[in-house]
Amino acid sequence: MNYRHAYHAGNFADVLKHAVLSRVLVHMTKKDAAFRVIDTHAGIGMYDLASEAAEKTGEWKSGIGRLMGPDAIPLPASAADLLAPYLGAVSACNPDGGLRRYPGSPCLALRLMREQDRLVANELHPEDAATLSRALAGDRRAKVLGLDGWLALKAQLPPKERRGVILVDPPFEEPGELERIVQGLQNARRRFAGGVYVLWYPIKDSTLITRFRRAIATTVPPESLDIELLIRAPGDGRLYGSGLVVINPPFTLEADLAVLLPVLAERLAQGAGACAHAARIG
Repeated sequence: MNYRHAYHAGNFADVLKHAVLSRVLVHMTKKDAAFRVIDTHAGIGMYDLASEAAEKTGEWKSGIGRLMGPDAIPLPASAADLLAPYLGAVSACNPDGGLRRYPGSPCLALRLMREQDRLVANELHPEDAATLSRALAGDRRAKVLGLDGWLALKAQLPPKERRGVILVDPPFEEPGELERIVQGLQNARRRFAGGVYVLWYPIKDSTLITRFRRAIATTVPPESLDIELLIRAPGDGRLYGSGLVVINPPFTLEADLAVLLPVLAERLAQGAGACAHAARIG
């Protein structure tokens, strides 16, 4: 309950998560049938990059600021095309042409969804849930819940649309969070095996991550993707990378990542050892 994403909005981990989420949503819109996005740990929806919290860490400057800030270097054409939906959604939140507001996952999803699609955004923190409700007010496609993320997910599966993207992005504050993800994922897939699941995890303790990957590999289909972005070499106890597990990935995602990940690793690097890759889990 102490974690507040306002300190980290727009950082390198958000860039990876939202770039991948955008590619997933673009793929989902290629079929006419409606789909549902379920965001289990949704935050406040929209972030002020000039707020006291954001300015205190300045993390966005070495994240989204490197892709579309005033000093950003133009992207290679192939990567720019793939990032256009994501960066276009961020630009739409900044109509004056600056970079003051950053959309969290719920607002980003709504920018890329269609009229027939639906969003369930869940946030347990009462104050943040109230802020999220205000951010999404007036959009009939969106519903806000204030439950434990895994309880909210259980209540929403399977979605009546029978197509869905489930984003799981917990704060990782409590011991056993990674183990809870594995168990929660097993339960969710019993109810909705065909959903596209996008699970974010921090890379800070290599031993913990190795154990998590071994556990997750026993619960997911072999075509699932494990995506890793390191911004520096490990060694000082700080967060040095970010990962995503994508279950039932769109068939286009692996090729998209082959283009995107080298560019993101180069642009978001904060020291020697920066790299990125995606691999099938099975």
